[in-house]
Amino acid sequence: MSKQFVKDLKIGSHVQTQFVVVDVKELSFSAPSKSGEHFLKMLLGDISGTIKAIIWDRSMVSEPIRLDDVLYVSGEVGDYYGPQLVIDFYSKVEKDKINRNYFQPTSPRDIEEMWSSLLKIISETVADESLKSLLESFCNDSELVEKYKLSPAAKVIHHNYLGGLLDHTLEVVQICEHLAGLYPLQLDKSLLITAAIFHDLGKIEEYNADSFTFEQTDKGRLLGHITIGLEIIRKIFEKVPAFPDDLRMKLEHMIISHHGEKSWGSPEIPQTFNAFALFHADMLSARLKQFSQIIGNHNNSLSNWTDYDRFLDRRIYNGK
Repeated sequence: MSKQFVKDLKIGSHVQTQFVVVDVKELSFSAPSKSGEHFLKMLLGDISGTIKAIIWDRSMVSEPIRLDDVLYVSGEVGDYYGPQLVIDFYSKVEKDKINRNYFQPTSPRDIEEMWSSLLKIISETVADESLKSLLESFCNDSELVEKYKLSPAAKVIHHNYLGGLLDHTLEVVQICEHLAGLYPLQLDKSLLITAAIFHDLGKIEEYNADSFTFEQTDKGRLLGHITIGLEIIRKIFEKVPAFPDDLRMKLEHMIISHHGEKSWGSPEIPQTFNAFALFHADMLSARLKQFSQIIGNHNNSLSNWTDYDRFLDRRIYNGK
């Protein structure tokens, strides 16, 4: 049977298809007559979106349903504050029988083309020999580069797809190129481009790229990508003998301050011209992609406004 996608489901739709488990909770019935009994409330999804789902009969569940499980489900879409799939049958799908393209979105831009563009920028803009050596050590590490090419930049908010980290990084690098042209005396182009390439490096270990829903790793939850990234970069430093201490300090400062505010997760705020430029380049790429993805997912032809987005704290006008 062909795949049914979330975006095509309507109230009354009969469903027989595969979905990935995005969230799952076991809840108690509120009615006194059902005291002690439980049901499962889930959020199921695919590349087109998510839908609420319910398993009323707890006895149907013979083994735990976990995040990232792919289920074959049968049921009907009802209306409970919006579409809700009531499941009357399900089975777990074995990993080797899953078409990952249904559940794991990939960058709309070709990954190898993006990587080639990044290498071209490095060769044309990074003039400092120490920084050039640092980037060469990174680019020659095939295992590190492969993770860098495929990692998402986030689980939900922006560039949340395979290749998202590379896509976001390339955008930040290109913005930094432009800023360096506007402020050639104040900005060190070699340093700014290098920091832009490395700023989110820790995300290769923060998110599990094999997860259909890009779940955070334990290391990612406990340390965060800024700390992880600094750890990775310091290992790369070890491969470049006699790297200037002052230059290293400036680069590390840019990495740990690129979120801009301590309340946003930065151990330090930007305190150099280069660090401040990187922070805003990173923010601009992320925010514009958020806008782009929200508008791209807006499919209500009866309204010029998107749904409210809690991350941006607004609805977006998209009148034609």
